[in-house]
Amino acid sequence: MNTIEYRDGTVLILDQTLLPRETRVIEAREVEVVAEAIEMLRVRGAPAIGLAAAYGVTLAAERAIEDDPRAFRQTVLAAADRLQRTRPTAVNLFWALARMRAIAGQDGEPREIARALRAAADTMLAADEAANRAMGAFGAELIPDGARILTHCNAGALATGAYGTALGVIRAAHEQGKRVSVLVDETRPLLQGARLTAWELGRLGIPHTLITDSMAGHFMARGAVDLAVVGADRIAANGDTANKIGTYSVAVLAAAHNIPLYVAAPTSTVDLSLLSGDAIPIEQRNPAEVAGFAGKRTAPEDTVAANPAFDVTPARLIAAIVTEQGIIRPPYEVDLAAAVAAAQPAA
Repeated sequence: MNTIEYRDGTVLILDQTLLPRETRVIEAREVEVVAEAIEMLRVRGAPAIGLAAAYGVTLAAERAIEDDPRAFRQTVLAAADRLQRTRPTAVNLFWALARMRAIAGQDGEPREIARALRAAADTMLAADEAANRAMGAFGAELIPDGARILTHCNAGALATGAYGTALGVIRAAHEQGKRVSVLVDETRPLLQGARLTAWELGRLGIPHTLITDSMAGHFMARGAVDLAVVGADRIAANGDTANKIGTYSVAVLAAAHNIPLYVAAPTSTVDLSLLSGDAIPIEQRNPAEVAGFAGKRTAPEDTVAANPAFDVTPARLIAAIVTEQGIIRPPYEVDLAAAVAAAQPAA
């Protein structure tokens, strides 16, 4: 199955906390289950979070379809409010919920509005895959034959509706017959690289080697990295980019070794309301995720841990941003805004 599906009044979510050891699907019939899945990273990745939220709103609407119009709208908007509180950094969540709220606010009977919400969520899912495939085609132009690529966290099909963003770029190059290999940062503290990216690359037949996050500089210094490709959770108007914690370190190391770092993300990840990355909210997660792993504490009990989930890479360290509208190079302000405008549906 894909990361997220919707069938018979149920949101089906592939539980990514169990991969790669176990493949289990969460059958969410309540909005709270969808919200918990987002909060606990059972579904993660900016595009996938937005899609999960859209289907969560759809679920709430279909369950309230027999209510009077006022109660129906209250239920739908309450669901959107709950889902919006799940995670603060990935702007795709707010982008998707804004679209769903706009539909919920239209005139019409509950059944009619519920159908429109379902259609909107389905459209977002289809558009996400189309955008990812377009990004892959554009981004593959940046990858030479024989490229040795470093990636951080997971920005593959698991983080999206299908195909992937940063991993989609690598995947497209591979599908074009280019001989690529990937160095996979494990991505502490939850090992999305080790658990998810390595799993996806293995299934795609793309050669890869798992490394710890602290090994990136070692391999760059020895000429074993030609370029780095990462995803994004929010991109400010000037190109500053929030991505999984540790991305900034990769960017600084890449710049020190004259290695280009590319960001791949759909235009729905661009937040033109923020002038720079200084305004991007950074999610602070449970310190226990750093102090241990898989429920087992590894640090001394009295040790204080910090756990910011994301960091911000300044635009000056990013060689190009790949969107479904094409490859954007610095300075980013004008072309990012143009790409966002071009992606808007016709009125």
